[in-house]
Amino acid sequence: MARSKRQTRLVIVESPAKARTIGRYLGPDYRVRASIGHVRDLPERELGVDIEHGFEPRYVIIRGKGKILQELKREADSADEILLATDPDREGEAIAYHVAESLGYRPGRDDGDRRFRRILFHEITPEAVRRALERPGTIDLRKVEAQQARRILDRLVGYQVSPLLWKPIRPGLSAGRVQTVALRLITEREAEIRAFRPEEYWSVTARLEKDGQPFEAKLHHIDGKTFRLENEAAATAVLADLEGVAFVVTEVRRREKQKSPPAPFTTSTLQQEAAKRLGFSAQKTMRIAQQLYEGVELGAEGAVGLITYMRTDSTRVAASAAEAARALARALFGELYVPAQPRLWTGKQQKAAQEAHEAIRPTDPAHRPEDVRAYLDRDAFRLYHLIWLRFVASQMANAVYDTTTADFELAGRSGRRYLFRATGSVLTFDGFTRLYREAREQGDHRTLDDLAPLPALANGDRCRLLELVPAQHFTQPPPRYTEASLVKELERLGIGRPSTYAQIISTLLERKYVRLEDKRFHPTPLGETVAGLLVRLFPDIFDVGFTSEMESELDRIEEGDLHWRQVLERFYGPFQRRLREGERQSRDVLREVAAPGAGPCPACGRPLQLRWSRHG
Repeated sequence: MARSKRQTRLVIVESPAKARTIGRYLGPDYRVRASIGHVRDLPERELGVDIEHGFEPRYVIIRGKGKILQELKREADSADEILLATDPDREGEAIAYHVAESLGYRPGRDDGDRRFRRILFHEITPEAVRRALERPGTIDLRKVEAQQARRILDRLVGYQVSPLLWKPIRPGLSAGRVQTVALRLITEREAEIRAFRPEEYWSVTARLEKDGQPFEAKLHHIDGKTFRLENEAAATAVLADLEGVAFVVTEVRRREKQKSPPAPFTTSTLQQEAAKRLGFSAQKTMRIAQQLYEGVELGAEGAVGLITYMRTDSTRVAASAAEAARALARALFGELYVPAQPRLWTGKQQKAAQEAHEAIRPTDPAHRPEDVRAYLDRDAFRLYHLIWLRFVASQMANAVYDTTTADFELAGRSGRRYLFRATGSVLTFDGFTRLYREAREQGDHRTLDDLAPLPALANGDRCRLLELVPAQHFTQPPPRYTEASLVKELERLGIGRPSTYAQIISTLLERKYVRLEDKRFHPTPLGETVAGLLVRLFPDIFDVGFTSEMESELDRIEEGDLHWRQVLERFYGPFQRRLREGERQSRDVLREVAAPGAGPCPACGRPLQLRWSRHG
C-alpha cells in the first residue's frame, strides 16, 4: 500500500530570532523562514504614489530583499500550506500581505490562494503557537489598508513638504506628518519658557511640636480666602500679626485612602517608565523588548519568548495570566496581599486599542527575573525585571493609607483670621508597594507617599510653636520635555501611535532638530526655524488636533468605517493648495521666522539675505 505524502508547511515570520524560537516548537512538517522585516515599500527616490488614479501606490522590492524573496519562493513552491506568522499589528499585517503577494497570493482570485493562511499569536510560547495553528485565518485587508493609508500620507507630506526646506535653509532636511508636530510641541514649550517671567511670592510655615514629634502646618487661607503674599513685607506683616498667638487644633479629619496598583504596561507606559527608572531611550526600550518577545535561550529549556507582544495600547490581561501572577504573589507575600478577585484590566484601553491584544506582561510569571538573569545581558535583565514587577504588582492588593488633616484657625492681633493646615499620611498596609512603586521625575504630582506622618492630634490640642518661617518663592516655567513626558503628551494628544514614538524621537535627534541635555529636549536653532517655517506654511497639516483626527480616521479604516482612498482624497485637496502657497511664500516666511528684526543691509540698504551653514 502506498504511503500518503507528508504535508509540508512553510511558516514565515519577520526576524531570524523569532524563526529560531518558533522552529524549535514545531515538528519536521514545518519549515520556518524569516522575511527580515518589510520586503516591499514605496521607491526611495520618487513619490511612488499615483495621485491622479486614486492614490495607487507603486511598490518596489526593497534593496537587498530580492534574494530573500527568491529563497522564500523556492520554499513556497514545494509547500502545501504557507502560514504567515508576522506580528499581530498593522505593520505585521502589511508585511504578511506583501510577502504573500510576492509569492503569488491574490485575494479571492483562485483556489491557489487557499494555501496562504494567516496565524496570530501575541506571545511566542509553545501553547500560543499551537493555538494559533489550530485557528488559521486570512489576511486582514482592512488592517493592510490602514497601514497603507498611513504610509501614503507620510510619503505625501515627507516628499512634497521637505523640498520647501531645502532652498531657503539647506538640502537634506526633512518634514514629517507626525515628526513635525512632535517638534512643534518641543519648540512651543521652549517659547513658553523664554516668554516666562517669574513672579515672586511668599509662604508662611509654622514649625510645630506635639508630644516631642515635630511637624509643619502651612498658611492655607486668610479671612477664608486663598491669598498671595507678593513680597517679604506682606509675609513679615503676617508674622507680626500672629506674634504670641497659640496654635490650638480646631478641626481634625481622618480618612482611610486606598491606592490601586498601576495597570500592566502598554507600549507608551513601558517607554515612560523605562526612561524614568532605567534611563533608556524609547528606541532602546523597544529594541530590547523585541528581543525579549522573540525569544531568549534559557539553557536546557531552549528558546523562550519571555514577554507578550510589545506594541499594544491595551491593558487587558488574560484570566490565566492573572491567576498565575496571583498565585505567585500569594506564595511570595501571603493571602493578605492578593485581592478577592483578579484584575483583568479590561475597559481601560484607548479607543484605538484592540481587544485581541493584551498588555505587555511576562509570558509566564514563574520565570522570575533572578531565574533568567544568567541568560540576559544587563539591560535586558533590567527591562524584564521591570515588566515582571509591574505585572505581578498589578494583581496585588491595594496599599492602604491613614491620612490626617489638622486645621489651626487663628485670630491675629488685627482681627484677621488665619487658617494653617497640616496634612500627614501613614502607610498602614503596603499591599502592591511591597513589590513595586512607579518612578517619578520633576513635574509629576505629589502622592500619599510624600506626606510625613502627623502626631496624634485632637480638637483643642495645643501645639508648641517652634517658629514661623517665611520663605521666598518664584513661579516656575513649565519644564522641558523628557523622553517620558514627551511620550506621555503625544499619547494624551492622540498624535501618532506609541509604536512610532521611538522612531519619531530618534529622527528629531538625528536631524539635529533637538538635543538632549540633562535628559531634557532642547530645540536647536535649526529645529526652531524648521518648526516655525512649517507651522506658518501649513497651519492645518501640522496642527495637533488635525493630526490626532487623522489617527482616528486611520483607525476607522481598520474598523471598516472609512475607505482608505476617501481619507486620502479629503486630505490631499487642502494639502495641495497649501503646498502651492508654501512654494511661493517659503523665503519670505523664513525671514519672518528666523530673522524678524534683520532689516536692510547697513551698507547698501537692500534686504539682508539669510545664509545657513551646517552649524546654523
